[in-house]
Amino acid sequence: MAPMDLTDIPAADGTAEAYVARPVSGSGPGVLLCIDAIGLRPQIASMADRIASWGYVVLAPNVFYRSGTAAETSPDVDLTQPGAREAFFETVGPRMAEVTPDRAVADLGDYVTTLRGLDGVSDGPLGVTGYCMGARLATWAATHHPDEIAAVGGFHGGGLVTDDPQSPHAKLADARAEFVYGHADHDDSMPPEAVAALGEALSSAGLTAKNEVYADAPHGYTMADTSMYQEAGAERMFTELEALFARTLR
Repeated sequence: MAPMDLTDIPAADGTAEAYVARPVSGSGPGVLLCIDAIGLRPQIASMADRIASWGYVVLAPNVFYRSGTAAETSPDVDLTQPGAREAFFETVGPRMAEVTPDRAVADLGDYVTTLRGLDGVSDGPLGVTGYCMGARLATWAATHHPDEIAAVGGFHGGGLVTDDPQSPHAKLADARAEFVYGHADHDDSMPPEAVAALGEALSSAGLTAKNEVYADAPHGYTMADTSMYQEAGAERMFTELEALFARTLR
């Protein structure tokens, strides 16, 4: 895959690189793509391009900008090879720890503002989609920017329900978006009781939502550049997301 063409955008503690994808028309509703723990890399660009092909302007920031550039915080090895993904994840803890809830929320304010101001982004609501840790960010985007965010996709998310007062599910009553969650099957970071608690929070908030577990889909199932990729789960994600955005952003 060709190198990504990245642009610099404002963030709470400096400048973050971001990938911007546009439809053939050049304009449409805006979508924020919140990356997984593996970083801003060609796989993310490919996903953003596919979403853009549906008629959206997509912004995918490097949420790890405090720890380094996109290149410095992404793998330089083939994560489809045996053991490579596991070895890479031994290095991600410190930079994930840098993205605290308070910092994430501050960054999201800048990301939403930047997305809204991109050339070609139409008036009207924004969408957001997130993967792995990005599902947490996507949820916080909706709970902290209810007047902007009308649609949230969260796929193989971890830690969406915790005992922390800042848990992503804790403020769902503040959101007004429609949510689609696609959980990985047998995911220790989102066990059945957490999926159930998330469903209860969505229902209590009166939100329109899907909160489903994708059969036999491992954590990370959408990421075609890793050994966890599952085509059925990934394609189901794209189908659900395209329909969600069509319902809410058009």
